[in-house]
Amino acid sequence: MTTPISRPPSSNQQRHLQRSNSRDQMQQPAQIQQTISPSSSSANNKPSDYVYFERTTANFSAEAVPKAKAAQVKLEHFYKVAVEAAIERNTRRVELERKLAADTSISDERKHRQLISLGKKESTFLRLRRTKLGLDDFKTVKVIGKGAFGEVRLVQKKDTSRIYAMKTLLKSEMLKKEQSTQLAHVRAERDVLAEANTPWVVQLYYSFQDSAYLYLIMEFLPGGDLMTMLIKYDTFSEDVTRFYIAECVLAIEAVHKLGFIHRDIKPDNILIDKDGHVKLSDFGLSTGFHKQHDSAYYQRLLESAGVNSPTTAQQAGRNSVMVNAIHLTMTSKDQIATWKANRRKLAYSTVGTPDYIAPEIFLLQGYGNECDWWSLGAIMFECLVGYPPFCSENTHDTYRKIIDWPHYLTFPDDVHLSREAEDLIRRLITSADQRLTVEQIKAHPFFYGVDWESIRQIDAPFVPHLRSMTDTSYFPTDELEAVPDQPAGNDVDTPNKDLAFLGYTFKRFTIA
Repeated sequence: MTTPISRPPSSNQQRHLQRSNSRDQMQQPAQIQQTISPSSSSANNKPSDYVYFERTTANFSAEAVPKAKAAQVKLEHFYKVAVEAAIERNTRRVELERKLAADTSISDERKHRQLISLGKKESTFLRLRRTKLGLDDFKTVKVIGKGAFGEVRLVQKKDTSRIYAMKTLLKSEMLKKEQSTQLAHVRAERDVLAEANTPWVVQLYYSFQDSAYLYLIMEFLPGGDLMTMLIKYDTFSEDVTRFYIAECVLAIEAVHKLGFIHRDIKPDNILIDKDGHVKLSDFGLSTGFHKQHDSAYYQRLLESAGVNSPTTAQQAGRNSVMVNAIHLTMTSKDQIATWKANRRKLAYSTVGTPDYIAPEIFLLQGYGNECDWWSLGAIMFECLVGYPPFCSENTHDTYRKIIDWPHYLTFPDDVHLSREAEDLIRRLITSADQRLTVEQIKAHPFFYGVDWESIRQIDAPFVPHLRSMTDTSYFPTDELEAVPDQPAGNDVDTPNKDLAFLGYTFKRFTIA
């Protein structure tokens, strides 16, 4: 009788086992099980002594899983950014080549020089992207605004002396339980500004962060905002209103074409540039229906990384706009005057003002970009009448009036409006399914004579008179309480909390 001889594994089998062991040592601990079922082996065309690995986190320590998740997210982001940057570079090259090929008036030598020039700009931009920007690269000139989560400062970049507006956001406030939805809003705002390349949206040049703050470096618009103008002039004529509302139509349309909904269109967020034309700003409540614009995404991310950030079901909803009650003291005919006096305080508070928000947002029934047209109708009403259509003694009454708008939308007898103006307002402040589309708005008789293609080239009814490039006279800086020259706040104490702000950094590529 012949005794079977145990053969050592072949060289191919040895190499296969070595590679398998090496891979699992690099990834995570594993429990090794050897499957010796002949039928399973033949079914999968594997040798009978093939080693299978059962991957499990059962033996991981309590600290290992969150660290592994954090590493995974950071690696995914690193390669995502690298691939997207390469695609953007290639796209710019292809677009220039296509443009040059279609232009027969340019010589081949000049086309070649333009391609070389683009290559040099791309190299410079790559170096810029590798350069880490920080607060020390900017000098504060003046604080020009204050919000619930930080300030807006006029700053000067030290190496170029260029003037910008710097918006700061305190991280610790973003991560508070009651403000957890702000994580999604902050990311949506950054994405809108980064993706926008239109004259109707404030230009973002850089965004960066440190342990305590997020920073947005944007163009400075010295003309102030529409709210300041309304406080100063009370009402506008229909001609002036037509100009500003027409430009707002084009600005909102530009945001919608980017795939975003602003959700917070109001006079405070309509800024005036040096030539008197408008630009939209403050996209802190906007949404692009991307996973990073959903507060539930950040809740899951922080929980998987071992950071507790509980939220209620309502707070976790992407469509939620959390507005808490703030009471104003108003009686009879003094209501409007008191509302105006408190208007700026509302703008600075965490509450804000709900006067311009569409009813479907409050009802959490789902909505589309038509909610922004309701807001525009409310602004048009205020421009012509002097106060918003649902101005009330307190925000609870404002909610109630907005929800029950058919019974509360009235026009005062002492204000004369043209039929076209009143009709447009009524077609904007109406149910979502009846609201005008952008093309119907442009075709409305109120805008008769408006040249939509060249409106930004005509003279604006109000052009700011500036004494210097750092003139802040159109901003109510005297109303601001004492604000430090440099942002100061508490550090984010848990390292993994910074995962929520991963990918916030941005630098704009410019051809000029």
